[in-house]
Amino acid sequence: MGTAKVSNSSSEDQNVSNYNETDVILNVYDLTPLNNYSYWVGFGIFHSGIEVHGKEYGFGAHDFPVSGVFEVEPKSCPGFIYRSSILLGRINMPCSEFREFIENVASEYHGDTYHLISKNCNHFTDDMAQRLIGRHIPGWVNRMARLGSLCSCLLPESLQVTKVKELPEYHEIEDGTESLSTATPGDSTEIDDTDQEKHLLSPKDGNSDIAFIKEAQS
Repeated sequence: MGTAKVSNSSSEDQNVSNYNETDVILNVYDLTPLNNYSYWVGFGIFHSGIEVHGKEYGFGAHDFPVSGVFEVEPKSCPGFIYRSSILLGRINMPCSEFREFIENVASEYHGDTYHLISKNCNHFTDDMAQRLIGRHIPGWVNRMARLGSLCSCLLPESLQVTKVKELPEYHEIEDGTESLSTATPGDSTEIDDTDQEKHLLSPKDGNSDIAFIKEAQS
């Protein structure tokens, strides 16, 4: 009888472990149709998101000192053309623990700190990959940013100066936590389009499928 109890407990522990395990996947998107030609010679302009526990997380720009980290359905980030997925590894982390983790990361990635060359969506996913599984994303994903000024020249104009022009606000989502969306208040301040240091790589008209992550409060 004693042996049977130990076996059941072991089985339950194994089920919990399996439930907490999840793949860490890099989802890569094309920013421009030119990638169909440049990809084969090792170049391209890409957006990437990191998929964990069935949600994809990315980083984008707005003009406010709050989280620029957002979540979407995997392989469905609005405004981009899905290209491929790369399995980076597996982790054993409960959903609740990961939620705490991503909210802490969000506090380091404010929308107004986004920079196309030095702190973009691919820098974010690379940082996430290092923290979660101890490895980098493939170098080709962010190669254009490392080439510096060439990246701005090659980006289509519609992607170079796009920003969120609405004030972010939080709302409740299904699991009881808060996420960040965008709303246009009457007293919002227009953003100067001549400031091209920060870019939001998403459609100009925004998309309700994107929910920004509320950062952890210190």
